[in-house]
Amino acid sequence: MKLRITPVLIGLLTWLVAIPARADLDIVATVPTLAAIAREVGQSHVKVRALSLHTQDPHSVDAKPSLVLLLNKADLLLSVGLQLEAGWLPTLQRGARNAKIGVGGRGHLDCSTLVTLREKPVSVDRSKGDVHPGGNPHYLFDPRQLAHVAIGAAARMVELDPANSTSYNAGLARFLKGLHKTRKRLARKMKAQRGAKIIAYHKSWAYLTHWLGLKEIAFLEPKPGIPPNPGHIARVLVAARAHKVKIVIQEGFYPSATGKLIANKAGASLVVLPGGVDFRRGQKVTQYFDKLVSAIFTGLSG
Repeated sequence: MKLRITPVLIGLLTWLVAIPARADLDIVATVPTLAAIAREVGQSHVKVRALSLHTQDPHSVDAKPSLVLLLNKADLLLSVGLQLEAGWLPTLQRGARNAKIGVGGRGHLDCSTLVTLREKPVSVDRSKGDVHPGGNPHYLFDPRQLAHVAIGAAARMVELDPANSTSYNAGLARFLKGLHKTRKRLARKMKAQRGAKIIAYHKSWAYLTHWLGLKEIAFLEPKPGIPPNPGHIARVLVAARAHKVKIVIQEGFYPSATGKLIANKAGASLVVLPGGVDFRRGQKVTQYFDKLVSAIFTGLSG
């Protein structure tokens, strides 16, 4: 029978062509850096969304209904772990009613299980501030740890979508190659600055300072999660002057008044750093580390 090309058939064919191809995996990450890793490894086979922005404090994200909807449809959830998201992620997981991405589900990857952790406390009590019992959760500031995260994330993608394993492994290889080259280049750039003493706002930078060989001599928070007070600020200023600190570093989502005060009175610079990859604008992980390390290098060289 000869097929008749009618206006209705033309309209139907046009509609079908216009439908975007569905990604093979729907991935949701709690923070933008994890989302960027998944996007670079998964490429066209994944749809990736982040539950938070690089301008937000990952300790405290609003558990909005729109985020619940993202998790309801997710095949894979990537989280930082170590209780970083404890104040908001469990609420979203319960609301999503998606067993795959619940704790223990094959669709939930706690990325802290993939890395070498630092600063695991001997004991924990609330008098010490917002201390994480399993260790410091800010490992995404060290590209060496990101390599382990990428390997683990790719393995989980292959497990959930074995038909595209060749593509995921190729994406992983490209990502690791670029990350390795960037890490080596930035380490060479910072070689002359190894041993430099810095002050930080929050205990966010233990992994980055270990990688670059910097030394944190004080923190603007008297205890993690506790805002600065006058007595503590005075002590930090004494330390800054005694150690001839050149920079005070902090993420952009923390108040900057105290950092500016210490920097001005100690003859240092306040360096405000991005809290993660600008995922929504398409920034790549290597571009992020370039920006991060360049800001620190400029501050120390000034």
